[in-house]
Amino acid sequence: MSHAHIPEQFSQAMEAAGISPPDAIHADGQLHRFSASGKRGDRSGWYVLHNDGLPAGVFGCWRNGLVQTWCAKADSAMTSAERVAMRQRVRDAQAQRDAALLQQQKAAQGIAAERWQAASAATEHPYLTAKGIKPYGLRTEGSNLLVPIRDAAGVLHSLQTIGPDGSKRFMAGGRVRGCYHSVGAVGPVLVVCEGMATAHSIHAATGLPVAAAFSASNLTPVATALHMRFYEVQIVLAADDDHRTEGNPGQTAARAAALAVGGLVVAPHFPADRPRWATDFNDLFSLAGAGAVRACFAEVVEGLPHG
Repeated sequence: MSHAHIPEQFSQAMEAAGISPPDAIHADGQLHRFSASGKRGDRSGWYVLHNDGLPAGVFGCWRNGLVQTWCAKADSAMTSAERVAMRQRVRDAQAQRDAALLQQQKAAQGIAAERWQAASAATEHPYLTAKGIKPYGLRTEGSNLLVPIRDAAGVLHSLQTIGPDGSKRFMAGGRVRGCYHSVGAVGPVLVVCEGMATAHSIHAATGLPVAAAFSASNLTPVATALHMRFYEVQIVLAADDDHRTEGNPGQTAARAAALAVGGLVVAPHFPADRPRWATDFNDLFSLAGAGAVRACFAEVVEGLPHG
């Protein structure tokens, strides 16, 4: 078997999976990181490629959780010994990836703690004003708003930075999966939603504790982590209504998360003249007030008054 074209074939497999491959592929069995988006400074892509014996590798993206294996030979053409060797190479590559990810997250955790400690308690910020929300537990760093990202044990892992113009960035290398920003003390009901502004709006309107997962893809990991820690608590998923996006990912992800933890789903009920941009509970809060948000939750949360 000629191995000269292996890096090229591996690179093509990355492209087919929606990852921008690096300019050079090193088939040395070691973990390599690169920009999976093609943007400078992005280091979310990773791969391990072996070019000796049976050429095989694993690649993925830390940002979106993609992991994909590749082999120069189709599974149906492999001998049983080659299949065993392939499985071992995949395990080795994933062990390298996990070790590197843990190291990266630990470094980010230390930096996040230092930045959070040095930051000031938030009182006002253009983003808070624009969204009409209170700065529950947030801090400021210069002109930026800092949102803490913690796990279910309360450990700070990373930070989300929000600029005066509303631009949002996560810390490089910080853990987000299964982590969240919370407002309110845990009670019989716990709400999980996507964005920070949505969480603050729901809490202001209902008084319920809310955890912001930061993305639709993180709803299930966060709901699961909270369900394991607070097993007796009723979890309610506050869905974004992405009515202009095919498949409505906000509602789809919320339903999947609710299914995973035996939770309930609440979606915003907008007025008939709903603007095209309105999708979440912060938008409903801004358009129709706290009463409209509270009414949505009163449908599923016992004892919560309407209006």
